[in-house]
Amino acid sequence: MKEPPKSTNSMGRMWNLYKMGGLTPAIASMLGMSNAQQMAFIRSMSRDQRKESSLEMQLSEMGAVVFDLETTGFNPYNGDEIISIGGVHIRGDQFEDAEPFYQLVNPKRKIPRHITELTGITNEMAEKAPDLMQSLHDFMDFAGKRVLICHGSGHDKQFLNSALWRTSKVNLTHRVVDTMMIAKWLEPKLIHYGLDEVLERYGIAVTTRHHALHDSIMTAKLYFHFLKMIANRQVSSLGELYAYLSRH
Repeated sequence: MKEPPKSTNSMGRMWNLYKMGGLTPAIASMLGMSNAQQMAFIRSMSRDQRKESSLEMQLSEMGAVVFDLETTGFNPYNGDEIISIGGVHIRGDQFEDAEPFYQLVNPKRKIPRHITELTGITNEMAEKAPDLMQSLHDFMDFAGKRVLICHGSGHDKQFLNSALWRTSKVNLTHRVVDTMMIAKWLEPKLIHYGLDEVLERYGIAVTTRHHALHDSIMTAKLYFHFLKMIANRQVSSLGELYAYLSRH
C-alpha cells in the first residue's frame, strides 16, 4: 500500500495534537517550540492590548514607544520585508531612562541595491540577523502596552500588520499616533509633510536618516515639539487628539 505524502502525515499529526491538547502543542509540533512560544507571546500581547482603554490618558503623562521600520520596498503583500526596527521609550515630553531598541531583521530575500545605499544595510548584515518572528517578539516585548508613535504611519502599520498576521495570525491592536497627521492638523497649509521637511521646519537637528533608531529619536523630538503646540490648543488627552486628527 502506498504511503500518503509526508505533508499529509504532518498535517495529520498536527490535527491529532490539536484534538488532544489544543492549539499550542499543534503549533509547537509544526513550528518548533521556540517559534511556538514567540507566537503565543505575540497573540497574548494582542489580546491584552484590546482590553486596554487608553483614550483617557493625558498626553503630558502618556507612556509611548516612538518607532521606525526600514524595509526592502513599499509593498509587504508583494514580497517586501522589514529589514530593521528601531524604537525609544518616552513619557510625556521626555525620553525615559531605558535602553533604546534597534534590531536588524533577516528578510530571507535579497535587499535591493538602492535600499542598501539608502539604509546602509547590506545582504551580509541581514543574513546574520534574527528572523522576522524573533524580531517581532522582541519589539512587541519592548513596546508592551504603550501607545505607538511614528511618522507616516500608513507604511509602518501596513508592514507590522502583514508581519503579525503572517507569523501569528493577529493584527496590530496598539493605538498609533502619527506625527505626520499632527503636522497636517497643526499646519494645514504646508506643502510637504515628509520627515525631512518637517524636521527642518521645526529646527530639529538631523543625524542619520533612514536608520530606524535615529529616525525614531528624531521623530520623538518632533513629537515633543508638537506636544507644546497641542497643549496651546487645549487638547490634553489621547482621545481628544484622535478626535481632532480624525477631521484631517
